[in-house]
Amino acid sequence: MPVQETGLGFVQLAPTRNPFNYDWFEQTNRNVSTGWLTLSEIREQLNLYSDTSQDTYLTSLELAIRMAIEDYLGAPIVSVQYKSYYGVSALYGSPLSLDLPETSQGGVTIDSVKYYNDETPTVLTTVSPSAYYYDPTGRKVICSDLPTSINPQMTSPVIVTYTLAASPFATYPVVKQAALLWFTHLYNNRSEVTSTDMKRIPLGVDTLLRPYKPLVM
Repeated sequence: MPVQETGLGFVQLAPTRNPFNYDWFEQTNRNVSTGWLTLSEIREQLNLYSDTSQDTYLTSLELAIRMAIEDYLGAPIVSVQYKSYYGVSALYGSPLSLDLPETSQGGVTIDSVKYYNDETPTVLTTVSPSAYYYDPTGRKVICSDLPTSINPQMTSPVIVTYTLAASPFATYPVVKQAALLWFTHLYNNRSEVTSTDMKRIPLGVDTLLRPYKPLVM
């Protein structure tokens, strides 16, 4: 990353440019109910075996660990939905090519392409599915045509909604073992740290998961 001298005795990082043509994106629908690790796997890991008295707590903890691993890896264990927003400057070229973020793992389904039209008041209008498709080789939505009635006064008038399928990582034994190791730690330590044993989450979790964490270039 380039740096620039400030003349004040320290170096400041120069601003960088987003190499993709989306303005911003948001996660709009995340599954917070579907389990990943089974209660049988969890009980065996914790040596609880046939004890079902804590199943409600174990289920809630399993969900938290699944979501934490998804965040760590940047890959969904179960499907998740995003919206990506595009400014007028991205709407050049034929066919139109719209970059999608957060698609490093798993299949992609385009749920909708919409735009704000130039009517008053402006209306969010749906583009026909026949006018676009997903190109997995470039992780882009390719639009054969968009209407010229897009509202140029809107900062990001084009919106693509898409769903990521579960990553193959969800089935990897090493990833599941990391989840079980994390489970043991959180089950046995009901607070972040203790006064007598101030330790972070076991390094074994990092060791098991880091090879599957995408690099940011």
